[in-house]
Amino acid sequence: MVNSNAQSQDASIVLAHAETDGLLQQVTEQIDLDTFDVNDAELLMRLVESLGDTRGMTRLRCAETLAEIGEAATPFLLEALANHANPVVRRAAAKTLTLIGDPTAVPNLIHALLNDRDTVVKGSSIGALARIGEPSVQALLDILASTDLPESTIGHAAWALAFIGAGAKEYLYQAIASDSPVVRGAVVGAIAKVAQEEPKAELFEILVKSLTDVDVDVRCEAAAALGNLAYKPGIPNLIELLHHGDGESRRAAALSLMKVGDRSAIEPLQAALAKESEVAIQGVIKLAISQIK
Repeated sequence: MVNSNAQSQDASIVLAHAETDGLLQQVTEQIDLDTFDVNDAELLMRLVESLGDTRGMTRLRCAETLAEIGEAATPFLLEALANHANPVVRRAAAKTLTLIGDPTAVPNLIHALLNDRDTVVKGSSIGALARIGEPSVQALLDILASTDLPESTIGHAAWALAFIGAGAKEYLYQAIASDSPVVRGAVVGAIAKVAQEEPKAELFEILVKSLTDVDVDVRCEAAAALGNLAYKPGIPNLIELLHHGDGESRRAAALSLMKVGDRSAIEPLQAALAKESEVAIQGVIKLAISQIK
């Protein structure tokens, strides 16, 4: 009886694979011949359902085919993302929406990010939001400003904002004044990414000003950004941060000066070392001096 059930299950899988392969061949031929009907809802639903195929490469072919069809497939992918019982289909739907990059998908992707129980669906949704770019920015900022979301969701939103980079620039200029330190910290990280692509003075001015933020995480994020960007005009401000009352800020300043690597920082670092009371931070300052030398 067990063997009979197993054989029946195997036969069903083989049949399902054959149906999917035939569907993909049919659609591919129609696309090649420019005869594919984007209004054929039944065909589009079958294609989306095929995202649940047990073969990874076949799921990829389905996703690429739907991406080639484009925004006509968006409503069917959004329905699957929101309601399909199979998490494999929901994951693949989000990944396919990443390929399409349709701005109308933003609200649904945000809903999946906040509410889906599957972590891969959440990750795929944030990837799609990042790919869509500027139309996602305000929703991402709203997530960052929330006080009742898990850290993983906040982290996803901060990553997406940094990924969007220059596409979010106009929003970032406004959001740096947010009352939320989480938002300001994420904005600093995103501005650092933009400054890599577009090294404009106003971007560096925001990073330097953020060294005096009231929140320690924002100060440290700004210091790290200036160090990674090796921004020498920021050295005086980083030296000033070496004498901050908060130890983490002093540590971040020393590490940043080390990355900038300018010898003009050696004497101020030595002076800071002489005054430093925390052993761990003394070690960081010594390392910075050594590396610059």
